[in-house]
Amino acid sequence: MHAAALLVELRLPDCSSLKEKRRRLRPLLDHLRRRMELSASEVDHQDAWQRTSIGIAVVAPQAGRLDEIIEGIRRWALDLDDAELVDIDIGHVEMP
Repeated sequence: MHAAALLVELRLPDCSSLKEKRRRLRPLLDHLRRRMELSASEVDHQDAWQRTSIGIAVVAPQAGRLDEIIEGIRRWALDLDDAELVDIDIGHVEMP
């Protein structure tokens, strides 16, 4: 088993309230959870209007498949229309 934890930091320009931020963030999290079948949640900047950090957990049976999933997340984040990618941090979990 191979696993990784990702922290994806996004800027949400033109958000003028927390309500609007939640409205824009919900479809992003739904996409990760349902279509990419990943565990995802907002983990930081909950009170900031134009910034968010999304934590993502990834598990795969082979290292190559884990790399493919991480690359897919990276492409997804770069291709977002209503959010700007600030940073992606990746931590690999080593099994004994």
